[in-house]
Amino acid sequence: MIQIKSLDLRDFRNYEEAHVEFVPGINWIVGSNAQGKTNLLEALSLLSLGRSFRTPHLSDLIRSGASSFAIRAVILKDEVEQTLTLTYDGKAKKIELSGKSYDRFGPLIGFLPSVLYQPEDSALITGIPALRRRFLDMHIAQSSPAYLQQLVRYYQAMKQRNAILKKHINAPLEPWEELMAESGALIMRMRRETIAALSEMLTKTAHHLSNGEDDVRCHYESHVEHEDLLLKSWQEGLAKDKEMGITRSGPHRDDLIFSLGESAAKERASQGQRRTLVAALKLAEWQILQRNTGYPPLMQIDDFGVHLDAERKEKFRGALPQGAQVFLTSPHEEAFEAHFIYIGGGTLVKS
Repeated sequence: MIQIKSLDLRDFRNYEEAHVEFVPGINWIVGSNAQGKTNLLEALSLLSLGRSFRTPHLSDLIRSGASSFAIRAVILKDEVEQTLTLTYDGKAKKIELSGKSYDRFGPLIGFLPSVLYQPEDSALITGIPALRRRFLDMHIAQSSPAYLQQLVRYYQAMKQRNAILKKHINAPLEPWEELMAESGALIMRMRRETIAALSEMLTKTAHHLSNGEDDVRCHYESHVEHEDLLLKSWQEGLAKDKEMGITRSGPHRDDLIFSLGESAAKERASQGQRRTLVAALKLAEWQILQRNTGYPPLMQIDDFGVHLDAERKEKFRGALPQGAQVFLTSPHEEAFEAHFIYIGGGTLVKS
């Protein structure tokens, strides 16, 4: 099991100092808009994935007037209490897990698996492919350190290939292409396997949330028919790649496609259907992540209640995974069995 017992913040977003205690099960964070509810989820996400879901810049997270921030969580994992801290002084970040220090977060991804569900997630259906690749990559990386290593290796090699293409220099491309092909093949295989599992779970969950109305699936779309053809695709497309100065095919261009019935959900789905699809996707993600890691991931839901209509909201609430530690935010308290935490102006009002 995994449980976050407490969270301490210093000079993080609008929090000067904060100490919040959590319970197993559902933790419901209540407060008016712009009071700091989402900031708590952002801190938890940082400790889980090493990145914010709102900004790529850690400097944005430092409270106005301060020079640094610190996040500290006490975590119970396998009945062992551990402390995870992340600090940033405006120049460098420092991560510590029970006294062991890290200068980057990569080795800790997967230590605290989590699923985040926020209103902006509708962009997973309607937005650009990069958003869906990022979702897929972070999902797989939480249960497979090897995947993250190969992803980094692939992009580093592609950066070198692109540099040669842009400069039009007479340097060999083959060593970089061979590295890309080796890592890219593993990336594509793992993506296909993951999407197949997600699609099966997604179909069941969307069927439940929609009372059988929505027939939802997802599949992998690649510019390269098979991972064994990666080298061939780069060799055949070399002239055009040189002309454009980029690598035009490979896992970095692939996509996760959602369908509703026989049509692309991006084109056919109504706003309500898109929201139901995303809700089903998050529940499916939680199930697959639990199966792959052996731990019940944290479930974080920002602005609970704005995602779905009343009927589907109740179905979603009833489908919240048993055994998960759940963190919800909303402007209002609802009649629900939960541990309520009240936030006002970056201050814990009561819990």
